[in-house]
Amino acid sequence: MTTEVRTARAGEVIRYADGIRDVYASAFSAPPWNEDPAEADAYAERLARDALRPGFTAAVATAGGTVTGFATAWVTPEVFPADRSYGQVAEALGPGRTRAWLCGALEVNELAVTPEAHGCGLGAALLDTVTGAAPGGRCWLLTSVRAEAALRLYERTGWRRVGAPVPGRAALVVLLGPRHPGRGPGPGRSRVGVGGGGGGDETGGAAGGEAQGQNRGRSRG
Repeated sequence: MTTEVRTARAGEVIRYADGIRDVYASAFSAPPWNEDPAEADAYAERLARDALRPGFTAAVATAGGTVTGFATAWVTPEVFPADRSYGQVAEALGPGRTRAWLCGALEVNELAVTPEAHGCGLGAALLDTVTGAAPGGRCWLLTSVRAEAALRLYERTGWRRVGAPVPGRAALVVLLGPRHPGRGPGPGRSRVGVGGGGGGDETGGAAGGEAQGQNRGRSRG
Protein backbone atom coordinates (compact mmCIF):
# COMPACT_ATOMS: atom_id res chain seq x y z
CA MET A 1 0.00 0.00 0.00
CA THR A 2 1.36 3.39 -0.97
CA THR A 3 2.06 5.90 1.80
CA GLU A 4 1.62 9.59 1.06
CA VAL A 5 3.31 12.32 3.13
CA ARG A 6 1.89 15.80 2.78
CA THR A 7 2.05 19.16 4.48
CA ALA A 8 -1.01 20.15 6.51
CA ARG A 9 -1.46 23.75 7.57
CA ALA A 10 -3.35 24.95 10.61
CA GLY A 11 -6.74 24.84 8.95
CA GLU A 12 -6.20 21.33 7.59
CA VAL A 13 -4.55 19.38 10.39
CA ILE A 14 -7.66 19.15 12.59
CA ARG A 15 -9.40 16.90 10.11
CA TYR A 16 -6.68 14.33 10.81
CA ALA A 17 -7.04 14.69 14.59
CA ASP A 18 -8.54 11.25 15.26
CA GLY A 19 -5.86 9.47 13.28
CA ILE A 20 -3.11 11.58 14.86
CA ARG A 21 -4.49 10.69 18.27
CA ASP A 22 -4.25 6.97 17.47
CA VAL A 23 -0.67 7.28 16.20
CA TYR A 24 0.30 9.27 19.28
CA ALA A 25 -1.16 6.61 21.58
CA SER A 26 0.63 3.74 19.85
CA ALA A 27 3.97 5.55 19.59
CA PHE A 28 4.30 7.03 23.06
CA SER A 29 2.87 4.27 25.24
CA ALA A 30 6.20 2.42 24.95
CA PRO A 31 9.49 3.26 26.74
CA PRO A 32 11.04 5.71 27.32
CA TRP A 33 7.82 7.78 27.24
CA ASN A 34 5.40 5.30 28.90
CA GLU A 35 2.43 7.60 28.44
CA ASP A 36 -1.07 6.70 29.54
CA PRO A 37 -3.68 6.43 26.75
CA ALA A 38 -5.48 9.39 28.30
CA GLU A 39 -2.54 11.57 27.33
CA ALA A 40 -3.28 10.85 23.68
CA ASP A 41 -6.77 12.28 24.20
CA ALA A 42 -5.23 15.35 25.83
CA TYR A 43 -2.84 15.75 22.91
CA ALA A 44 -5.68 15.63 20.38
CA GLU A 45 -7.31 18.52 22.27
CA ARG A 46 -4.03 20.42 22.49
CA LEU A 47 -3.47 20.04 18.75
CA ALA A 48 -6.27 22.50 18.05
CA ARG A 49 -4.53 25.09 20.24
CA ASP A 50 -1.10 24.34 18.81
CA ALA A 51 -2.44 24.92 15.31
CA LEU A 52 -3.06 28.56 16.27
CA ARG A 53 0.60 29.20 17.09
CA PRO A 54 2.49 31.51 14.70
CA GLY A 55 4.25 29.57 11.98
CA PHE A 56 2.46 26.30 12.75
CA THR A 57 2.91 23.53 10.21
CA ALA A 58 2.41 19.78 10.18
CA ALA A 59 3.25 16.76 8.06
CA VAL A 60 0.82 13.85 7.89
CA ALA A 61 1.42 10.38 6.44
CA THR A 62 -1.54 8.35 5.24
CA ALA A 63 -1.92 4.91 3.69
CA GLY A 64 -5.29 3.85 2.36
CA GLY A 65 -6.94 6.73 4.18
CA THR A 66 -5.41 5.80 7.56
CA VAL A 67 -2.96 8.11 9.34
CA THR A 68 0.33 6.24 9.86
CA GLY A 69 2.52 9.09 11.09
CA PHE A 70 2.64 12.80 11.77
CA ALA A 71 4.94 15.66 12.73
CA THR A 72 4.13 19.13 14.03
CA ALA A 73 6.22 22.29 14.33
CA TRP A 74 5.94 26.03 14.84
CA VAL A 75 8.18 29.10 15.03
CA THR A 76 9.76 29.83 18.41
CA PRO A 77 8.85 33.37 19.59
CA GLU A 78 11.48 36.08 19.39
CA VAL A 79 11.05 36.50 23.13
CA PHE A 80 12.01 33.04 24.33
CA PRO A 81 9.33 31.46 26.55
CA ALA A 82 10.10 30.72 30.20
CA ASP A 83 7.41 28.15 30.95
CA ARG A 84 7.56 24.36 30.76
CA SER A 85 10.95 23.04 29.61
CA TYR A 86 11.89 26.27 27.87
CA GLY A 87 13.46 27.70 31.01
CA GLN A 88 15.71 24.68 31.35
CA VAL A 89 16.77 24.96 27.73
CA ALA A 90 17.68 28.61 28.20
CA GLU A 91 19.65 27.68 31.30
CA ALA A 92 21.69 25.12 29.36
CA LEU A 93 22.43 27.30 26.32
CA GLY A 94 22.73 30.71 27.88
CA PRO A 95 20.88 33.82 26.70
CA GLY A 96 23.12 34.53 23.71
CA ARG A 97 22.90 31.10 22.12
CA THR A 98 19.24 30.74 22.99
CA ARG A 99 18.50 33.97 21.13
CA ALA A 100 20.79 33.24 18.19
CA TRP A 101 19.96 29.57 17.69
CA LEU A 102 16.35 29.14 18.78
CA CYS A 103 14.38 32.39 18.71
CA GLY A 104 12.63 32.74 15.36
CA ALA A 105 13.61 29.19 14.36
CA LEU A 106 11.20 26.37 13.56
CA GLU A 107 10.87 23.99 16.51
CA VAL A 108 9.71 20.44 15.91
CA ASN A 109 7.14 19.57 18.54
CA GLU A 110 6.10 15.98 17.88
CA LEU A 111 7.13 13.27 15.44
CA ALA A 112 5.62 9.80 15.53
CA VAL A 113 4.82 6.84 13.31
CA THR A 114 2.83 3.69 14.00
CA PRO A 115 4.81 0.61 15.08
CA GLU A 116 3.75 -1.13 11.85
CA ALA A 117 5.48 1.61 9.82
CA HIS A 118 8.85 1.37 11.56
CA GLY A 119 11.92 0.83 9.43
CA CYS A 120 10.59 2.16 6.13
CA GLY A 121 11.98 5.70 6.31
CA LEU A 122 8.68 7.30 7.20
CA GLY A 123 10.04 9.18 10.23
CA ALA A 124 12.76 10.75 8.08
CA ALA A 125 10.23 11.70 5.39
CA LEU A 126 7.95 13.36 7.93
CA LEU A 127 10.87 15.24 9.47
CA ASP A 128 12.06 16.47 6.09
CA THR A 129 8.56 17.60 5.13
CA VAL A 130 7.74 19.44 8.33
CA THR A 131 11.08 21.31 8.38
CA GLY A 132 11.21 22.10 4.67
CA ALA A 133 10.16 25.71 5.18
CA ALA A 134 12.38 26.40 8.20
CA PRO A 135 13.50 30.05 7.95
CA GLY A 136 17.13 30.14 6.84
CA GLY A 137 17.40 26.43 7.61
CA ARG A 138 17.02 27.22 11.31
CA CYS A 139 15.16 24.36 12.97
CA TRP A 140 15.61 22.59 16.28
CA LEU A 141 14.02 20.09 18.62
CA LEU A 142 14.22 18.67 22.11
CA THR A 143 14.22 14.98 22.95
CA SER A 144 15.43 12.63 25.68
CA VAL A 145 18.82 10.96 25.54
CA ARG A 146 16.93 7.83 26.62
CA ALA A 147 15.06 7.84 23.31
CA GLU A 148 17.80 5.95 21.52
CA ALA A 149 15.78 5.14 18.38
CA ALA A 150 14.79 8.79 17.97
CA LEU A 151 18.38 9.96 18.39
CA ARG A 152 19.57 7.48 15.79
CA LEU A 153 17.00 8.82 13.35
CA TYR A 154 17.95 12.44 13.96
CA GLU A 155 21.67 11.89 13.68
CA ARG A 156 21.24 9.70 10.61
CA THR A 157 19.33 12.53 8.92
CA GLY A 158 21.98 15.13 9.74
CA TRP A 159 20.76 16.63 13.02
CA ARG A 160 23.42 17.39 15.65
CA ARG A 161 23.23 17.40 19.41
CA VAL A 162 24.11 20.51 21.33
CA GLY A 163 26.81 19.51 23.80
CA ALA A 164 25.05 20.96 26.83
CA PRO A 165 22.56 18.72 28.67
CA VAL A 166 19.28 20.26 29.71
CA PRO A 167 18.87 20.32 33.51
CA GLY A 168 16.17 18.06 34.98
CA ARG A 169 15.18 14.45 35.42
CA ALA A 170 14.01 13.95 31.84
CA ALA A 171 17.60 13.88 30.46
CA LEU A 172 16.73 16.19 27.59
CA VAL A 173 19.02 17.34 24.81
CA VAL A 174 18.68 19.99 22.10
CA LEU A 175 19.38 19.11 18.47
CA LEU A 176 19.93 21.54 15.60
CA GLY A 177 18.77 20.75 12.08
CA PRO A 178 21.02 19.84 9.13
CA ARG A 179 21.10 23.38 7.71
CA HIS A 180 21.09 25.31 10.98
CA PRO A 181 23.81 28.01 10.85
CA GLY A 182 24.60 27.47 14.54
CA ARG A 183 26.00 24.02 13.84
CA GLY A 184 29.43 25.35 12.93
CA PRO A 185 32.04 23.72 10.68
CA GLY A 186 33.33 20.22 10.85
CA PRO A 187 31.90 17.34 8.81
CA GLY A 188 31.36 14.18 10.76
CA ARG A 189 30.82 15.93 14.07
CA SER A 190 27.79 14.70 15.95
CA ARG A 191 27.62 17.46 18.55
CA VAL A 192 27.47 21.21 18.68
CA GLY A 193 29.77 22.37 21.42
CA VAL A 194 28.66 24.90 24.00
CA GLY A 195 31.71 26.36 25.63
CA GLY A 196 31.79 29.53 27.70
CA GLY A 197 28.92 31.96 27.84
CA GLY A 198 26.40 32.62 30.52
CA GLY A 199 23.92 30.15 31.91
CA GLY A 200 21.18 29.80 29.43
CA ASP A 201 18.28 27.59 28.90
CA GLU A 202 17.76 24.62 26.75
CA THR A 203 14.29 23.80 25.63
CA GLY A 204 13.23 21.68 22.82
CA GLY A 205 9.90 22.62 21.63
CA ALA A 206 6.49 22.81 23.03
CA ALA A 207 6.66 20.96 26.26
CA GLY A 208 5.31 21.42 29.67
CA GLY A 209 6.82 20.09 32.85
CA GLU A 210 10.01 18.24 32.03
CA ALA A 211 9.61 17.13 28.44
CA GLN A 212 5.87 16.74 28.49
CA GLY A 213 4.15 18.61 25.73
CA GLN A 214 7.28 20.35 24.63
CA ASN A 215 9.04 20.21 21.38
CA ARG A 216 10.18 16.77 22.20
CA GLY A 217 10.65 15.94 18.59
CA ARG A 218 10.08 12.49 19.95
CA SER A 219 10.30 10.14 17.09
CA ARG A 220 9.61 6.47 17.01
CA GLY A 221 10.47 4.81 13.73
